[in-house]
Amino acid sequence: MKKTLLPFLTALALLTACGSDKLREPQQVLAQTWPQIEATGKSHTVSLMMWQGDPLINQYMSTYVKPEVKRRFGIDLQIAAGQGAGLVQTLAAEQQANQPSEADMVWINGETFYQLRQVDALLGPFVAKLPNAPLLDLQNPFINTDFQQPVAGMECPWGNVQFTFIYDSARVAQPPRSFAELPAFVKAHPGQFTIPNEFTGMTLLKSWMMALSGDPKLFQGKFDEAVYKKWSGALWRQINESKPYFWKQGQTFPEQLAPLHQLFANGEVAFTFSNNDAEVDNKVNQKVFPATARAYVPAPGTIQNSHYLGIVRHAQHPEAAMLVINFLISPEAQLKKMDPNVWGDHTVLNLKALPAAQRQQFEQLPTRRYAPRREAIQGLALPEPDPEYMTRLFKDFRTYVIEGTPVPAS
Repeated sequence: MKKTLLPFLTALALLTACGSDKLREPQQVLAQTWPQIEATGKSHTVSLMMWQGDPLINQYMSTYVKPEVKRRFGIDLQIAAGQGAGLVQTLAAEQQANQPSEADMVWINGETFYQLRQVDALLGPFVAKLPNAPLLDLQNPFINTDFQQPVAGMECPWGNVQFTFIYDSARVAQPPRSFAELPAFVKAHPGQFTIPNEFTGMTLLKSWMMALSGDPKLFQGKFDEAVYKKWSGALWRQINESKPYFWKQGQTFPEQLAPLHQLFANGEVAFTFSNNDAEVDNKVNQKVFPATARAYVPAPGTIQNSHYLGIVRHAQHPEAAMLVINFLISPEAQLKKMDPNVWGDHTVLNLKALPAAQRQQFEQLPTRRYAPRREAIQGLALPEPDPEYMTRLFKDFRTYVIEGTPVPAS
């Protein structure tokens, strides 16, 4: 414990010793007009902390976004790895030390958004300042609400996705079309299915738990202990009954999504998953997945959510961050990102708000060849529940499935 805490406390002491003369209060930043923001924001270095686990996303950022913001605004966009609990810990330490942040922007949603708000690490409601904000589809509940939390301008929507199963149609002629069919399918096809013990796996578990309940509306609003105990208990019991038929007889589970994708690509398992309904196309296009890979949404549905960009409360260049974010939600950048050959991330823009010529560009993007069309799965979209459900699923999946602790009677 001492060895773990010492570097953290040393860094905190160094931060505190540096002085806080560079700090500006959020109201000072947000009181500016857009022309003032634009004038102040140009020609700075901006630091973005984000998940960097997908080569195509990294390529979109490095070969398109970075050169564009440099050309348009003279901004040098620096991208560093950071997500989840590690990101929250870093920003909380900076907040506690009352020091300028090493990060200006962060890629976040859900539990991370909730935790950053708890430690007051976000700049404040900045989205309405952005000239491209009127183009956002903020009437859409899957965009204006993040894990049951109103976005309220504190983070800017960047993309919208829905959880899918991905299977190899050359190996699986008829995949289970509902969560109800899944246990029987797993038993009939041993070794072909597993659950990643990370964010995507937890999204699978949330969707599965909601399906078992028969009423996804039970999971709307604040976390409900009774609802969670009843239906997570049913989930653990169903998974544990199937566990001997999982990959490696359920004795081990992938700790990240990338190894599961690799197992799928190698033919060791017949299923993988994605939080992005179009990811199967870009993985086939990269020749990472076989051309026989297909994606679908099992009944009664899966989680659909959005991901967002936030600005750090003590960002050194918040105006420059706003310029970058405004560009990232521009029709040009959103169109590029939505192309399955580039990323395949669904737009957060209201296409009806675009001029006809721009709207037509979105409508004429290369069609999904391996993923379901968005219109076909929108009726199977479930809203994200309160962040506490994911927190508890992470803990209890390890306890009741991986470690095999008996599930309490519900």
